[in-house]
Amino acid sequence: MYFAFYCNTSSGQVSFKTSNGTYRVTSINASTQRFVIQIKFADNRVSNQFLPSSVTGLFTAEGNFSSEITDVEISWKPPMEPTCDSSTDCKDWPDSTCKVARDGKWRCLCSTKWDGLILNCTKGDIPPSVLGGNPGSLQKASRKKMALYLIVVLSLISVIAFACSIIFLYILRRKMAKSQENRNNDKRNRVLRTMDSERHVKDLIDSGEFKEEGETDIDLPFFDLESILVATDSFSDANKLGQGGYGPVHKGTFPGGQEMAIKRLSSASRQGLQEFKNELVLIAKLQHRNLVRLRGYCIKGDEKILLYEYMPNKSLDLFIFDQKLSKLLDWEMRFNIILGIARGLLYLHQDSRLQIIHRDLKTSNILLDQEMNPKISDFGLAKIVGGKETEANTSRVAGTGYMSPEYALDGVFSIKSDVFSFGVVLLEIISGKKNMGFYRSEQAMSLMGYVWRLWTENKVLDLMDQSVQETCHANQFMKCVNVGLLCIEEDPSDRPTMSNVVTMLDSETAIVSAPKQPAFVLRRGQSSTASSSRPETFIEITTSVEEAY
Repeated sequence: MYFAFYCNTSSGQVSFKTSNGTYRVTSINASTQRFVIQIKFADNRVSNQFLPSSVTGLFTAEGNFSSEITDVEISWKPPMEPTCDSSTDCKDWPDSTCKVARDGKWRCLCSTKWDGLILNCTKGDIPPSVLGGNPGSLQKASRKKMALYLIVVLSLISVIAFACSIIFLYILRRKMAKSQENRNNDKRNRVLRTMDSERHVKDLIDSGEFKEEGETDIDLPFFDLESILVATDSFSDANKLGQGGYGPVHKGTFPGGQEMAIKRLSSASRQGLQEFKNELVLIAKLQHRNLVRLRGYCIKGDEKILLYEYMPNKSLDLFIFDQKLSKLLDWEMRFNIILGIARGLLYLHQDSRLQIIHRDLKTSNILLDQEMNPKISDFGLAKIVGGKETEANTSRVAGTGYMSPEYALDGVFSIKSDVFSFGVVLLEIISGKKNMGFYRSEQAMSLMGYVWRLWTENKVLDLMDQSVQETCHANQFMKCVNVGLLCIEEDPSDRPTMSNVVTMLDSETAIVSAPKQPAFVLRRGQSSTASSSRPETFIEITTSVEEAY
């Protein structure tokens, strides 16, 4: 029908052509799909000749007084897609394909939307002709498409999530299995390293003379003798810190102001050689804040030298047994020193790679750093006990007031020997009194016996050093006395381990059992006969005086 219109380009007049003639078009309304033409009213075929259009009204044209001329309003339906026989016929309508339409004819159906006004495919939804002409088909198709899209997306997400979960669980199990395997391997390697370390250290200690630099197999810095001579001013008396059975100890100052305590083996000391080997091998394997650190060594000809970290406050005995210096140690400082010594012993007995019994714990072997932190020193008599070994035998040595009865009398030592020594040190720290040479006019006995008497008479606070009376906590003091008495019990099996000791001292809720009568050495006085005039005889254990380093 669109091809029935004719436009005169010169006059701009639009005409409408039919099989019966040409008519002047007076108006066109595209939005309502209607146009108006002028015809002769006498023509009775007005309706049929305009098919497929339809006449909507007849009326006389405005300003036209001739009864023979009438305006006819005609409406039209937008044409459907053009018919076709093959895809070639649809080349003038892009985005269209020759398919069967709803009217059963082959038409160039648009893949988008057919616009009847411009007679071409336009962007938009699928045309109703493709969907069979059902007005609700478009929305239904859209909903189906969206539902299908959601189903596909959700299914894909579920599959991906499931696959990720499987992969995650697999990786997690692999990591857990690998971690467990690594832990087992580490545990096994630690055991093997510990066994190898024990054997290696024992072999080194039992071997002959140490060789010079590079051949000792000791993991410590080596210092040349010349640098040590410069640091000590050739071992001058001005730098001398002390003298022991091992040999002299000097202070050395190295470049940069680093200070060290330098322990020099005396050429005349047979015992010193063994202690040198002991300290060099053992302390090199030990690292704890409450153990003195070995900084290096020197072996040059007959010279055998050990270098330690320098302790400016020297040893504990210089403080607690001196009337003036003891006032510098208040109760809190003394308690922290006791706890630090306990932790250092616990490390030696249980936590170090080598299970070590110190065998010579005493106040002169407890050094104090700048902050008064205690550090256990002098490992010359220390022994390694491996595996489940808890005690050993040795030849009897000159004893001190810190030695357990089984060690002093029978040469049997164990970790409980160190516990006994710790108990004596603890009692000396809180009382300010020495165990050896202790004397009370009313009753002659050792410090341990004096403490036990005060305990049984409920007069424990009488033991307190006068210099700490103002700062001391009575309950804490009582606990220390209790723990000290437990440590010096005669039967080693009744003494606590250092692990128990640390727990009892460090915990406010730990239960501390009542002690039994300790192992102390009484002086055997004359017989009970008051008239006897024989002088008193004594059972004494000799002591050796040696500097801590």
